[in-house]
Amino acid sequence: MSHEDSGNLLLAVVLMFVAGYVDAAGFLRLGHLFVSFMSGDSTQFATSSVHGDWSDSSVAGGIVLVFVLGVIAGKVISTAAPGHLRRPIILATELLLLSAAMIWPSWEPAVIVPIVVAMGIQNAAMHRAGDVKTSLTYVTGTLVNLGEKLADTFLRPGPATRWAWFPYFLLWTGLIAGAIVGALGYAELQIRALLVPVVVLIILALLTAFIAEESNAQAR
Repeated sequence: MSHEDSGNLLLAVVLMFVAGYVDAAGFLRLGHLFVSFMSGDSTQFATSSVHGDWSDSSVAGGIVLVFVLGVIAGKVISTAAPGHLRRPIILATELLLLSAAMIWPSWEPAVIVPIVVAMGIQNAAMHRAGDVKTSLTYVTGTLVNLGEKLADTFLRPGPATRWAWFPYFLLWTGLIAGAIVGALGYAELQIRALLVPVVVLIILALLTAFIAEESNAQAR
């Protein structure tokens, strides 16, 4: 991995931590729904619809819809933003949405909207770190890649495959670590627990903006 790819992988792991943290807090608030893991919400939407539980079905379907709108917003922001500032602008938008949720009067149902939009937008921050696919708000694809790369280490042993699985393990570990810390934070702080990912995103936005400006200055 190049130095730039290693830095992007580290950023992806931290963003997976943020996703795991926010998802755990949202899950504990909603009871059985997620704010970043849309496979679970889609299954809940389907099963609730089959059983005629239209209340749960509408909430699950609404979350999926809002998440997709967040992904669309992230793509729009990514396209409209200056190339070298695309990532910091996306991260800044995400942290503003989480900050808005944090200062909401209480965990009212509507507070989930900016949180879910923020998780959708996060996906626009990065899609790859070198040869590593980075899914920044969900882990199923990461685990598929982890399993495939582990299989390659046995089926096609060699320097190219020996550690190819490790980046995906790091991404999975980032999400799990975030979920653990998020669950602990929510138990103690409720909505104020979002302060942790907000602070992390502030640091990331400033750091990526600084790196982007340095790279842009060198390119001129």
